[in-house]
Amino acid sequence: MPIKSYLAHPHQGKKDELITALSTLEKCEVLPTENKDILVLVTDTADEYEEDILTKKLETISSLKLLAMVSGFNTPKDK
Repeated sequence: MPIKSYLAHPHQGKKDELITALSTLEKCEVLPTENKDILVLVTDTADEYEEDILTKKLETISSLKLLAMVSGFNTPKDK
């Protein structure tokens, strides 16, 4: 299961709009920062297919200026 964390930078004055947009997406957890105009986004998808779908949805959010991955890993399934 791919788990990734990002720093999400909104366009000027669009932080609340970005929080709302990201919060509506499944497989996402949004953590607003208190003293900066950025958000922490953590995604947890079942597989690469779900990750690709989520990535395409993220790319359509107009209030999102920049999404920088901080960490990502894929936990292999036990056989």
